[in-house]
Amino acid sequence: MHCIPVLVRRTLALLAFTAATASAQTYPARPIEWVVPYPAGGGSDVVARALTETMGKALGQPLIINNKPGAATNIGAEYVAHAKADGYTLLTGDTATLAANPALYSKLSYSAEKDLAPIGLLARFPMILVVNPAVPAKNLAEFTAWAKTQKGGVSYATPGAGSPHHLATELFRGKTGLNLVHVPYRGAAPAVQDVAGGQLPFMFVDTASGMAFINAGRLRAIGIASPQRVKNFETIPTLDEQGLKGFEAYAWQGLAAPAGTPADVVAKLNKALVDALNSTPVKARFQVLGLEPTPSTPAQMASYAKAEREKWAQVIRDSGIKLD
Repeated sequence: MHCIPVLVRRTLALLAFTAATASAQTYPARPIEWVVPYPAGGGSDVVARALTETMGKALGQPLIINNKPGAATNIGAEYVAHAKADGYTLLTGDTATLAANPALYSKLSYSAEKDLAPIGLLARFPMILVVNPAVPAKNLAEFTAWAKTQKGGVSYATPGAGSPHHLATELFRGKTGLNLVHVPYRGAAPAVQDVAGGQLPFMFVDTASGMAFINAGRLRAIGIASPQRVKNFETIPTLDEQGLKGFEAYAWQGLAAPAGTPADVVAKLNKALVDALNSTPVKARFQVLGLEPTPSTPAQMASYAKAEREKWAQVIRDSGIKLD
């Protein structure tokens, strides 16, 4: 009689192991939803779409982009954080979602640390200070001198409050002492279009969203926020070399899933992601856009996000930004 419970326990353990093995072997069995918390056309959207085809081939199922913009990425993040943890709902988590929002909001409906499981970093790209061509400035010194003459301050566009572009501009404001007025949009694409159209004079734009406008002459690049000049953007001097010493601001992105997603599923997604980032077509596409692929393990992504939370929390405190 005493053998029965032991036998039952062994049987249950075997069944659990068999189920887990079957899960690993059969995943994914249907298309995967990839939530981008910004509108189509912006940098985050461009990165995700550059990866879906290669990853989809490796996984044997398509990855379908679902744009869910709004509330500084919180709409999309909340949707994924509360989704079923089965590997079929993924999120582009960026500087805003995983680093800035915990400091920008006193209360969120999800925890960036506890409710989202890292899969791996995607890419990072430096910000470029750009102006509408009507602005009489071609370098940082001229831009600063012009901005100081503008009564009431200078308005600038961003993809949204708390976005990497917003934080980069706040860091810039803090270092230059300029009077700058924030005008948030719902995504990078409409923000860039309005600066190019002359509705606003300047912004910090990510390389992916801004490249076509810069190449077409619809935006003029003043300086890039990286330590060295960036490949395919070599003609744009860094802000550091123009006198803004140590100024560095990147937008970065990682892929996340709901917390509790099975480890074998996370591992499978990570492998597909890393292989895609190391593939020739994706690297070529990223290089054209000025993006730096950042393949990583889930643990490395978690560590990077933690360091970024600490860095930008300080900028947010110093700037007195609050979004609720």
